[in-house]
Amino acid sequence: MRRVTMPHRAGKPSGGARRNGRATTAGALLLAGTLAAVSPASPASASPAAPAAPAAPASGAAAAPGKLSLPEPTGSHPVGTTSVHLKDTSRADPWVPSVKARELMVSLWYPARSPGRQRARYMTPKESELFLKDAKLTDLPPALLSTTRTNAFSDAKPVGRAHGLPLVVLSPGSGKPRSTLTALAEDLASRGYVVAAIDHTYETVATTFPDGRVTTCVPCEGDHDPSMSTKQVKVRAADVSFVLDRLTGPRPAWKGGRLIDRSRMGMAGHSIGGASTVAALAADSRLRAGIDIDGTTPPDTLTRELKRPFMFFGKPATYTPGSGNESTATWERDWKLMTGWKRWLLVTGAEHASFNDVGVLAGQLGIDFGADLPSERGLAITRTYVAAFFGRHLLNKPQPLLDAPSASYPEVKHCVPEKKTCA
Repeated sequence: MRRVTMPHRAGKPSGGARRNGRATTAGALLLAGTLAAVSPASPASASPAAPAAPAAPASGAAAAPGKLSLPEPTGSHPVGTTSVHLKDTSRADPWVPSVKARELMVSLWYPARSPGRQRARYMTPKESELFLKDAKLTDLPPALLSTTRTNAFSDAKPVGRAHGLPLVVLSPGSGKPRSTLTALAEDLASRGYVVAAIDHTYETVATTFPDGRVTTCVPCEGDHDPSMSTKQVKVRAADVSFVLDRLTGPRPAWKGGRLIDRSRMGMAGHSIGGASTVAALAADSRLRAGIDIDGTTPPDTLTRELKRPFMFFGKPATYTPGSGNESTATWERDWKLMTGWKRWLLVTGAEHASFNDVGVLAGQLGIDFGADLPSERGLAITRTYVAAFFGRHLLNKPQPLLDAPSASYPEVKHCVPEKKTCA
């Protein structure tokens, strides 16, 4: 089994740390770094949203062991998906001020009346190319990641009664496209949620717009002081509020917007997306509950009391109470200001990529990315606990899983920061 270690970008609150001498890896960089001997399988059926870039031939790549695929959702509904292009003319782009309107691409997943004819594309070939180029793996087939098999169907007809479906907003890690949270989004949609994952423009290695433009990442290069992360969470919180406006306003940007119950909306994010969840809840009272998945929060993310439900969910190597880790200290700081229902759960054996698609795709290739927890198990745990959290706080359904350790999930430790214990 090949092991790959690649450092996090400097200055990003990704939750990375060294454990047993191994540098953990994050998001797409990890996946890219693990695919050096893999060539692409046949392309999956694609959604019509994005133009394809021509794929350059691989140099010295071995035959692929099989097509990459996401685990099937666990809920009872077929899943549909679509993307919407939103433009906020009230503000210039915070990363490129010469762009006078903030533009966003948002993917939506939702319970569908029936499976559609065409499975959605995971990402476009051009996005895959830039993803791999960012990781300095230019000898790989550029379209490699665009072949991943998903479980959602493009533009399938949504099902549900008017204002009857809860909404969960998802925000990915720094530099990572919204596609890296697809498996989590599909699972929530199969359980009856509308899910909106945001590409925070100029914060991803590649975002494709309907007219063919592809934007890249402005704050990804070089070393940055903590103010960069503070800016990111503020920008993302503003993005989230704008997306809520456009999805739930009098003229919804998505034709299924009338299905969303505006009284039952929450948010979760991975890495800087998790930190941004704290900021978004602090800024927008429409969000009833939130989860930070393995994301260190920068200074002043939370400056006043937060009474709404919140859950920290991460790996012990970085976030064990009382460890003295800088990242742990940020959670402890914010925890003190959270006065409503709250949990601090850590997943034994997990690494940063255990909580999104990256770990499970690498695991299918037999790649060791530093986690002791099997990659499929890590994603299954993430899906289960995220669903339990929103089931409790958006659907008002009892969730004993969140109240005490579970024999079914012994990897998950419930922590009491005030006592500096986890059990």
